[in-house]
Amino acid sequence: MTEITRNIGLSLGADICWPACYEGIMRRLDLRIPHQGNTLRMHVERVTIEPFDLMQSCKYDVVIDRLTHWYHTSREWIKKAIVMNDLYVFNNPWAVQSMEKHTSYCAMMRLGMPIPGTWMIPPKDYEPTPDLQPTLSRYAKLFDVGRLGPKLGYPLFVKPYDGGGWRGVTRCPDEAKLRQAYDESGKTVMHVQAAVAPFDRFVRCIGFGPQTHSVLYDPDAPLHDRYTMQRDFISQKELDHLRKITLTINAFFGWEFNSCESLRRDGVWHPIDFANPCPDSQVTSLHYHFPWLVKSYIKWSVFCAATKRKMRQTLDWTPFYEIAAGEGTFEEKLDQYAQIADQRFETTRFEEFCDKHLGHLDEVAHEFFGTEEAKTAVRQKVTALFPQHEIDQFTELFFNRIQEWRRVEGR
Repeated sequence: MTEITRNIGLSLGADICWPACYEGIMRRLDLRIPHQGNTLRMHVERVTIEPFDLMQSCKYDVVIDRLTHWYHTSREWIKKAIVMNDLYVFNNPWAVQSMEKHTSYCAMMRLGMPIPGTWMIPPKDYEPTPDLQPTLSRYAKLFDVGRLGPKLGYPLFVKPYDGGGWRGVTRCPDEAKLRQAYDESGKTVMHVQAAVAPFDRFVRCIGFGPQTHSVLYDPDAPLHDRYTMQRDFISQKELDHLRKITLTINAFFGWEFNSCESLRRDGVWHPIDFANPCPDSQVTSLHYHFPWLVKSYIKWSVFCAATKRKMRQTLDWTPFYEIAAGEGTFEEKLDQYAQIADQRFETTRFEEFCDKHLGHLDEVAHEFFGTEEAKTAVRQKVTALFPQHEIDQFTELFFNRIQEWRRVEGR
């Protein structure tokens, strides 16, 4: 029997806590997976940034990408490795690069999701270019941004069409605030979007391959309290609904790791923000939910590496559009969308793999998250973000919330 190594690369930016925990648990798992008469072993290392020959080989089987949505050198290395070396990466870099919030709104509107009414407006200011003035003088139509208020209703939101971690988002309760928000938007192309108001639930559903995890979210709380620790906040039927929404979006855009924010009003769930293919993975915001995320990283990356899962390099939207154009209610169509997602994410095969080869992960993770090694990872991330006088306080806060997870859900 021969040992075969599968190499998993971590392409990282400012990430500190989850990679340290990922590596610590992987060491403890010490995986030996039977495969065609041989034994698969997993090797994890962090991907470096350096010049590369377009013809050079790639030693990784899977790369977890947390960097290339903004760092172009790594993005182009990953795109080269996919094209030239059959590297498996999540997420698909072309989809991340080209599918901003604007595209995702349009696509999910076409699939029938109850997305709030949304307009795109030209920027207030422009970067001077040689062709700018002829273009604007010939074709730019004057408009009154205040006229969007009666069309969409107040309150409404002005926000960048491509998103970016709450960057530039303004809630406008009236026309005066709408005009001010537009005047201050500068050269950014903006959306004006109707609010879902009033709403009685704000849920963020994290999707990782076929895995989903829904959290009651409080956008008005400080960052470290936005992901609440509340349980049983919606019914199982609603959890299933949000799972289908999230997996549909992810399968449509080729995002294996993404999050979807939805608001409930009068019993209807409205997805409002779901182009998040590099979602928050930090203990300083996720705290109680952080162990679930780390375990999901491990399950999906090991499954993809061990099975040599083929990466879907191109997107195929036709099956979704055919369902959207057919007969039936949205719920019936959503069931069909989710079936496509489960097929593309190999949900059944994934669950069987985890049962067979990762059955000890829960026990290992439960033990790990009670160790000093885990606490050190928490402290390192806190140190990177918080002032010196708050480091001890918030290290204890986040670590204690992880201990609550171990008590309630960790086994």
